[in-house]
Amino acid sequence: MKPLLILALAGSVLAAGVVGYMVVSASVGSPAAQSATGAITPAHPGGDPETEAEVRALRERVTDLESVVMTLKSDLQGLRDSALRTPVEATPEERAQAVENAVAGTFTQAQRAAVGSVHLGMSVHSDICLPYFMRYATEEQKRRWLPGLASGELIAAIAMTEPGTGSDLAGIATSAVRKNGEYVVNGAKTFITNGINADLVITAVRTDRTERHRGLSLLIVERDTPGFQRGRNLEKIGTHAQDTAELFFDDARVPAENLLGNEGEGFAYLVSNLPQERLSIAVAAVAAAAAAVEWTVGYVRDRKAFGAPIGSFQNTRFELAEMRTEVEVGQAYVDRCVEALNAGELSAEDAAGAKWWCTELQGRVVDRCLQLHGGYGFMLEYPIARAYADARVTRIYGGSNEIMKEIVGRALNLE
Repeated sequence: MKPLLILALAGSVLAAGVVGYMVVSASVGSPAAQSATGAITPAHPGGDPETEAEVRALRERVTDLESVVMTLKSDLQGLRDSALRTPVEATPEERAQAVENAVAGTFTQAQRAAVGSVHLGMSVHSDICLPYFMRYATEEQKRRWLPGLASGELIAAIAMTEPGTGSDLAGIATSAVRKNGEYVVNGAKTFITNGINADLVITAVRTDRTERHRGLSLLIVERDTPGFQRGRNLEKIGTHAQDTAELFFDDARVPAENLLGNEGEGFAYLVSNLPQERLSIAVAAVAAAAAAVEWTVGYVRDRKAFGAPIGSFQNTRFELAEMRTEVEVGQAYVDRCVEALNAGELSAEDAAGAKWWCTELQGRVVDRCLQLHGGYGFMLEYPIARAYADARVTRIYGGSNEIMKEIVGRALNLE
């Protein structure tokens, strides 16, 4: 039996933190390491005071990072326990709900630890995939899959995007033909989060070529399905800790009992679940922006230029004041959307608005924070540099921001 998802993720988070710690430690450690990394260290005792102050500040940030990573590991351990300690008499739905509820609390810690990309897989598993199983699975399917999904023994992914189809879900071409009690699936998917590690893949397929929207269905493709292959783990600009894969179906044979919900209603299922997915992205975006501001406040307090901390300069104060206010505005809107989601009242346009505005906020804030770091912001040993690379994709996945604005615009009934 492979390691539980939550423990594996906790280990990945800890490993990411240790890697960051080792990189930064090396930069203030041995001469060989200093030469290898090009780090800023005094050339000899009694070197430049400003450089020595920077080294001390860097060491302090390493200590802070260690603390945050350990806190995150503890949170993830608690998340695993929340699923496993659920009373034995609890239903599979209750066990799955325990995981979905607990995952939400790890967003901020993941972003603060500069390992937010690790959390992306957890979010896909809990915020995006679990609701499909809880809402549309039969009782037999719930008994078969939900316990493993709740404990982390099964990892879930959802496969919508294809090489020729992005935000236009109705354009999905992967086909599934029913024959002799099974579906024969042919096609390909790409940019699939958790694609390498997933045990269950919610796969959007076309079961009726004569219908554009009513022709889509959802199949659960299991890891050992004949004819199902995973491609390479895609190399990305950012989110390097998260597996993103191509999936291939060559006469893949999926049992008919793996149909999720009713045949022909896949498009409706996808559309009804997208608001929660987009809100999840918005929540993570605000957390990432808040973390960037927090790192930058600490940096500008320590970094000196012209004999004074750069945080004492008016421009720095104005920049951070604007960013802090924007983050709090975004947080207030996201909080309202979360309340609407819990009440079953979150509209597609409000979720789309939250997604596009908060991810734009994330990109804008992270970029401005990197600027305040100066040259060091361009160095990958600083979390702001990794956050900058990770932020770019948020305006693309979950539906591009252009599509989000289109959803909001259509709701205005302008035509």
